[in-house]
Amino acid sequence: MPTDPRVDQYLEKAPEFAKPILRELRDVVHKACPDVSEDIKWSRPAFLYGEKILCGMVAFKAHCSFYIFPSEITNKLKEEGQFAALAEKLAKMTQIADLPPRKELLRYISRAAVVIDQALSTPSTRKRAAQPKPDLSVPEDLASALAKNQRAARAFENFSNSHRREYIEWITEAKRQETRQKRIATALEWLAEDKPRNWKYMNC
Repeated sequence: MPTDPRVDQYLEKAPEFAKPILRELRDVVHKACPDVSEDIKWSRPAFLYGEKILCGMVAFKAHCSFYIFPSEITNKLKEEGQFAALAEKLAKMTQIADLPPRKELLRYISRAAVVIDQALSTPSTRKRAAQPKPDLSVPEDLASALAKNQRAARAFENFSNSHRREYIEWITEAKRQETRQKRIATALEWLAEDKPRNWKYMNC
């Protein structure tokens, strides 16, 4: 199976409890979808299918999480009524015994790949891809804050148009100035850690 040495390094540096969990997840992903390739996204292992992120995994200090990405696919799978409980189990694993049965996990990942295939084959998806949303102007207060934080500014600049848009819309939608300033401060904190605006939902 095609592997990325950076993922090997991530696994080696993971907490001891997490290593067998991550290795098993990695193996299952490749078994469920042989066409995936490995990458590192937001400082954690990700598996790409058709040049899109299919799923990913992460080790925290006390637990591991496995997620299907993007959230639209996760929501669709949950709506089908088959994988809601499974996704909940995968959100927080502290030992190898917490992993769902291998057969269920294989079916979950395979189904997610099918959903991506279906989305790519629909005319509406092709139309959206051909007409991407234009860049939004960076608000003056956000630009000023980024100028004072090189690490956050670098991450913001390297993000895709959609990720930058998520941050800009979140900040400009604030109704009060106090809320807006708090969101800018939070945005800088997350950007400094190379996190997209909706990074929390990637682990659900």
